Amino acid sequence: MIETFTDKKGWNQVIESIGKFDFYHTYEYHRLLAKNNDIPALIKYTEGDTLIALPLIFRKISGTDYYDATSVYGYAGPIEKRGSYFEQSAFKNELHQFLFKHKVISVFSRLHPYIDGQSHTLKDLGEICFHNLVVNIDLTQTLDEQRSRFNKRLKTYINKARRECGVIEATTTQHIREFAAMYNENMLRVGAEKTYFFDEQYFIDLLKKGKFNTQLLLVVHNETEEIISGAIFVKTQNVVQYHLSGSKTDYLHLNPLKLLIDEMRIIATQQGYTYFNLGGGKSGSEDSLFYFKSSFSKDFRPFYLWKYVVNKEVYEQLSNKSFDSTLKTNVFKTCDYFPAYRSMARTL
Repeated sequence: MIETFTDKKGWNQVIESIGKFDFYHTYEYHRLLAKNNDIPALIKYTEGDTLIALPLIFRKISGTDYYDATSVYGYAGPIEKRGSYFEQSAFKNELHQFLFKHKVISVFSRLHPYIDGQSHTLKDLGEICFHNLVVNIDLTQTLDEQRSRFNKRLKTYINKARRECGVIEATTTQHIREFAAMYNENMLRVGAEKTYFFDEQYFIDLLKKGKFNTQLLLVVHNETEEIISGAIFVKTQNVVQYHLSGSKTDYLHLNPLKLLIDEMRIIATQQGYTYFNLGGGKSGSEDSLFYFKSSFSKDFRPFYLWKYVVNKEVYEQLSNKSFDSTLKTNVFKTCDYFPAYRSMARTL
């Protein structure tokens, strides 16, 4: 049986009854990311004592009566409490019929590298493909064991940054505003797509409303007393997520982000967390961003994407090209932009 939840109470009761989830699965985070006429919804599937929950944001496809669904920025995908009986084909058929009935053309979701079983749950529903590796710092190791795995040059950078800078936790709205400006400065510098830019209110809501266990750490330059860098970390259950960060261009030579990650590594270890997810590189490649993160640890985890064409005929029409039949299989491979029609016409 399939039910949907668009209200805070019902949504969060479902994910809490499952027990294993991240803040990316919560109602609050979906509402924070939803734009204009987007509809955040949690799809709940029950079969006996098995429960599966799939959070998505449904978007109207401009100029049509159709929708598509996508995941939030971050790591989401299905979560489940598997009981004594589960029939994959029944779940597959019910989910397909539900999506088709509600005129959903395609579904895209980023899966969670630290939640097991998601690929199995989505088996034979479209395509699951490898996107990149993400970097984990194993917080169950001692601080000295963790540091022993650092790149030698990284240790030098962190030691220098600690001599010239200090780290504080953001406590005021002004701190958040300064961080928002640094973050968006970073996005401009690297030529990021507009989807990676957030307005000031996003950061205020994320940090000030008590919905999430978040910390914004800031680096202060000792000599100038200027805030030169910041990073937001979000803690859920046993996972710490390195969420967003930014630094002032004039101070990049001091490597303040390396200092921030090291500081959170120490804090989170002392607080008893298990995983510290630094994420991966840009656009699925092992680029300079991945190299930066992997200097902390070589504990890599695969990060997968799920894409599913629900209505192939309409998908073809919207994409203005023939449908690739390989999407029908559960093949792990490099992903092209999906859905194709949003790649060609981002205003859809």
